[in-house]
Amino acid sequence: MGYWRWNKQSNDAEYRRETLDNCIFCKIVAGAIPSKKVFEDEDLIVFHDINPAAPMHLLMVPREHIATLADSDNRHQALLGKMLLIAPKLAKEHGGGYQNGADGPTGGFKTLINTGPDGGQEVYHLHLHLMGGPRPWRG
Repeated sequence: MGYWRWNKQSNDAEYRRETLDNCIFCKIVAGAIPSKKVFEDEDLIVFHDINPAAPMHLLMVPREHIATLADSDNRHQALLGKMLLIAPKLAKEHGGGYQNGADGPTGGFKTLINTGPDGGQEVYHLHLHLMGGPRPWRG
Protein backbone atom coordinates (compact mmCIF):
# COMPACT_ATOMS: atom_id res chain seq x y z
CA MET A 1 0.00 0.00 0.00
CA GLY A 2 1.30 3.44 -0.85
CA TYR A 3 0.92 6.46 1.29
CA TRP A 4 -0.32 9.99 0.81
CA ARG A 5 1.99 12.91 1.35
CA TRP A 6 0.58 16.43 1.33
CA ASN A 7 2.21 18.83 -1.13
CA LYS A 8 1.52 22.35 -2.39
CA GLN A 9 -0.72 21.00 -5.17
CA SER A 10 -2.84 19.04 -2.67
CA ASN A 11 -5.73 20.51 -0.75
CA ASP A 12 -7.08 19.48 2.66
CA ALA A 13 -10.23 17.84 1.27
CA GLU A 14 -8.17 15.78 -1.18
CA TYR A 15 -5.79 14.78 1.63
CA ARG A 16 -8.65 13.69 3.93
CA ARG A 17 -10.34 11.70 1.14
CA GLU A 18 -7.13 9.91 0.13
CA THR A 19 -6.19 9.21 3.74
CA LEU A 20 -9.55 7.74 4.74
CA ASP A 21 -9.91 5.83 1.48
CA ASN A 22 -6.48 4.19 1.64
CA CYS A 23 -5.28 4.02 5.25
CA ILE A 24 -6.36 0.94 7.20
CA PHE A 25 -5.48 2.61 10.52
CA CYS A 26 -7.61 5.67 9.66
CA LYS A 27 -10.47 3.26 8.99
CA ILE A 28 -9.91 1.55 12.36
CA VAL A 29 -9.77 4.93 14.14
CA ALA A 30 -13.03 5.94 12.41
CA GLY A 31 -14.68 2.65 13.43
CA ALA A 32 -15.16 1.49 9.82
CA ILE A 33 -13.00 -1.59 10.49
CA PRO A 34 -13.40 -3.42 13.82
CA SER A 35 -10.49 -3.96 16.17
CA LYS A 36 -9.94 -5.53 19.57
CA LYS A 37 -9.39 -2.27 21.47
CA VAL A 38 -7.65 -2.17 24.82
CA PHE A 39 -7.35 1.60 25.26
CA GLU A 40 -8.58 4.77 23.65
CA ASP A 41 -8.71 8.45 24.43
CA GLU A 42 -8.95 11.69 22.47
CA ASP A 43 -5.44 11.20 20.98
CA LEU A 44 -4.84 7.45 20.64
CA ILE A 45 -6.36 4.08 20.02
CA VAL A 46 -4.60 0.87 21.11
CA PHE A 47 -5.63 -2.56 19.86
CA HIS A 48 -4.32 -6.10 19.44
CA ASP A 49 -2.25 -6.78 16.32
CA ILE A 50 -4.06 -9.24 14.03
CA ASN A 51 -0.74 -10.94 13.21
CA PRO A 52 1.06 -10.93 16.57
CA ALA A 53 4.81 -11.43 16.70
CA ALA A 54 4.77 -11.98 20.48
CA PRO A 55 2.34 -13.28 23.13
CA MET A 56 1.43 -9.63 23.78
CA HIS A 57 1.45 -7.50 20.62
CA LEU A 58 -0.48 -4.25 20.73
CA LEU A 59 -0.55 -1.43 18.19
CA MET A 60 -0.73 2.13 19.48
CA VAL A 61 -2.12 4.43 16.77
CA PRO A 62 -2.62 8.21 16.92
CA ARG A 63 -6.06 9.36 15.82
CA GLU A 64 -4.38 12.03 13.71
CA HIS A 65 -2.95 10.67 10.48
CA ILE A 66 0.81 11.16 10.60
CA ALA A 67 2.42 9.05 7.88
CA THR A 68 5.74 8.32 9.59
CA LEU A 69 7.73 9.26 12.67
CA ALA A 70 9.91 11.33 10.31
CA ASP A 71 6.80 13.39 9.46
CA SER A 72 6.21 14.37 13.09
CA ASP A 73 7.26 17.77 14.36
CA ASN A 74 7.13 19.89 17.53
CA ARG A 75 3.30 19.83 17.44
CA HIS A 76 3.46 16.09 18.12
CA GLN A 77 5.81 16.22 21.11
CA ALA A 78 3.09 15.65 23.73
CA LEU A 79 1.49 12.86 21.68
CA LEU A 80 4.78 11.00 21.23
CA GLY A 81 5.58 11.40 24.93
CA LYS A 82 2.13 10.12 25.86
CA MET A 83 2.64 7.03 23.69
CA LEU A 84 5.84 6.14 25.53
CA LEU A 85 4.42 6.90 28.96
CA ILE A 86 1.35 4.67 28.62
CA ALA A 87 3.33 1.77 27.11
CA PRO A 88 4.54 0.36 30.49
CA LYS A 89 1.02 0.54 31.95
CA LEU A 90 -0.52 -1.25 28.97
CA ALA A 91 2.29 -3.82 28.91
CA LYS A 92 1.69 -4.63 32.57
CA GLU A 93 -2.09 -4.91 32.05
CA HIS A 94 -1.61 -7.31 29.13
CA GLY A 95 1.05 -9.69 30.43
CA GLY A 96 4.25 -7.94 29.42
CA GLY A 97 5.07 -5.98 32.53
CA TYR A 98 8.59 -5.33 33.77
CA GLN A 99 9.50 -5.81 37.43
CA ASN A 100 12.75 -5.11 39.19
CA GLY A 101 12.46 -7.37 42.22
CA ALA A 102 14.80 -8.60 44.94
CA ASP A 103 16.00 -11.42 42.66
CA GLY A 104 16.65 -9.04 39.77
CA PRO A 105 14.61 -7.91 36.79
CA THR A 106 11.86 -10.06 35.30
CA GLY A 107 9.43 -9.69 32.43
CA GLY A 108 9.68 -6.82 30.05
CA PHE A 109 8.44 -5.46 26.77
CA LYS A 110 9.64 -3.94 23.52
CA THR A 111 8.52 -0.72 21.87
CA LEU A 112 9.09 -0.36 18.14
CA ILE A 113 8.29 2.29 15.55
CA ASN A 114 9.15 1.29 11.98
CA THR A 115 9.83 4.26 9.71
CA GLY A 116 9.93 4.08 5.91
CA PRO A 117 10.62 1.14 3.63
CA ASP A 118 14.12 0.43 4.93
CA GLY A 119 12.77 0.64 8.49
CA GLY A 120 10.18 -2.03 7.74
CA GLN A 121 7.10 0.21 7.80
CA GLU A 122 4.14 -1.48 6.11
CA VAL A 123 1.28 0.85 7.03
CA TYR A 124 1.99 4.53 6.47
CA HIS A 125 0.21 5.82 9.54
CA LEU A 126 2.51 6.31 12.52
CA HIS A 127 2.09 3.47 15.01
CA LEU A 128 4.01 1.97 17.90
CA HIS A 129 4.29 -1.79 18.36
CA LEU A 130 4.19 -2.85 22.01
CA MET A 131 5.36 -6.45 22.35
CA GLY A 132 6.12 -8.68 25.30
CA GLY A 133 5.51 -11.92 27.07
CA PRO A 134 7.63 -15.04 27.45
CA ARG A 135 10.31 -15.58 24.79
CA PRO A 136 10.91 -16.76 22.14
CA TRP A 137 8.91 -14.55 19.81
CA ARG A 138 9.59 -13.33 16.31
CA GLY A 139 9.41 -9.55 16.80
